[in-house]
Amino acid sequence: MKLKSALHLSILLLLSATVLRAQKANKAVKKPNIIIILADDMGYSDIGCFGSTTQTPNLDGMAKTGLVMTQFYNASRCCPSRASLLTGLYQHQAGVGDMVNTRKEPAYQGYLNNNCVTIAEVLKGSGYNTYMAGKWHVGTAPDKWPVKRGFDHHFGLIDGAGSYFDPTNPYRPNQHLTVALDDKPYTPEKGFYATDAYAGHAVQYIKDNQKTGKPFFLYMAFTAPHWPLHALPQDIAKYKGKYMAGWDKLREERFNRMKQLGIINKTTQLSPRDKNVPDWNSLTEAEKIAWDDKMAVYAAMVDRMDQNIGRIRQALKETGQDQNTVIMFLSDNGASSESIKGPGFTPEVTAANLKPASDPSSFTAYGFTGANVSNTPLTLFKHWVYEGGIATPFIVSYPAVIKAHRQSTQPAHLVDLMATCVDLAGAKYPATYKGNTITPTEGLSLMPVIQYKKWEGHNALFFEHEGNRAVRQGPWKLVSQYPDNQWQLYNIEQDRSEQNNLAVQNPDKVKELETLYQSWANRIGVIPFEKLSKGKGDL
Repeated sequence: MKLKSALHLSILLLLSATVLRAQKANKAVKKPNIIIILADDMGYSDIGCFGSTTQTPNLDGMAKTGLVMTQFYNASRCCPSRASLLTGLYQHQAGVGDMVNTRKEPAYQGYLNNNCVTIAEVLKGSGYNTYMAGKWHVGTAPDKWPVKRGFDHHFGLIDGAGSYFDPTNPYRPNQHLTVALDDKPYTPEKGFYATDAYAGHAVQYIKDNQKTGKPFFLYMAFTAPHWPLHALPQDIAKYKGKYMAGWDKLREERFNRMKQLGIINKTTQLSPRDKNVPDWNSLTEAEKIAWDDKMAVYAAMVDRMDQNIGRIRQALKETGQDQNTVIMFLSDNGASSESIKGPGFTPEVTAANLKPASDPSSFTAYGFTGANVSNTPLTLFKHWVYEGGIATPFIVSYPAVIKAHRQSTQPAHLVDLMATCVDLAGAKYPATYKGNTITPTEGLSLMPVIQYKKWEGHNALFFEHEGNRAVRQGPWKLVSQYPDNQWQLYNIEQDRSEQNNLAVQNPDKVKELETLYQSWANRIGVIPFEKLSKGKGDL
């Protein structure tokens, strides 16, 4: 009898332990998958739900049933933004204070340092599989590639830009460009188109991950719509002729749509046409047609990116993971006013810049004229830290939690993505990693905003890029442009396009914010741009 009781007890204990293990396993599986989708050089008003007429049904659908944050900020340039996004630090703290070029100053060394961790490194330690597709741009040496910084797999461009059809073909003298597959260089095949190829690998990662029983983190870093303007003919055809009304009319139409959508409030003014953009009516008919062609190709690039976001969403649905996957979408900086000319480009590329944008052998950009439309209604562009350089659309889709459209005007920043991912994953941000002391994160989890709860937010947000400086605290923003270095003060809640400089009327507020900025700059290692050593490498 005692033997039977003991046997029953043993069986019960065994069953209980099995059930407990199963419950723990189920709990682990229920951790959400996390996807961060990053557009490259996309302007504030370039997708449908932020005012554009470009067809972006997938992003619009995510916004319609998700969270939209209208005052989300990046770091104004490709590689500093990526360093900040990946690490939850300001870019200087991560070692990418300027571009991916070699400098002797640690905050500007040009690649991620060992005193930061990437989201992939943190989540991998919390049971996640980690994948990346697309542009890296935070370390070009093989020992700095994504698979060395926590990603199980990566397919994409290591460098900052390149042809969408032939991405390893250099566009600058003495340049070497690399597409990598995990830890090996990859030679693109005939028929390659970057946006499709990078998303194709992302889709495969999602499908293959199903077999592992583990949640995943995917960093989907598109190169679109960064120059050169390269798109597929069927996408270009949708937009040909749609820009012949001219930039002034297009900006006005976008501005009105943005107000109707609630992206900007009724007190916002449309910034004047940029001083580098001529009157539309001063152009010849041939010049108008050439600009329409550029804009059609640019819109086609955004359209194709959205189509590929659709492929990713469909893969989630087919594998039954759509409800429990968080997707965050944003851009690394505002629209780019850069052009393809000067000694920084090869003679072949300079010649290709003169071809129509819709010609696949061209290599061109839309410059100030296109960027001024893309950043409607904001001031300036990528590189500067006015709103046109640092404002991005930000959309969060999380069907299991967010059941209907929500919109927030609270200021938030790239540094918040690390804390948000750590929160979602139930992970722990480390004090040390691989024997190195890790800089504490600067970000705050956005989970309260996602869950529609009160979020205290930041006391202040800070910006510095190549001498351009800004600090945002509450409604106030102090900003200056290098090399003028004259502080301007704006009430962003009333004046999003920074048209009414209030510095003279509010000298105490200027001094207060300047002191705040300087304290931050000293803490994180900002060096005045004119005092930086000359960098070597990828500019």
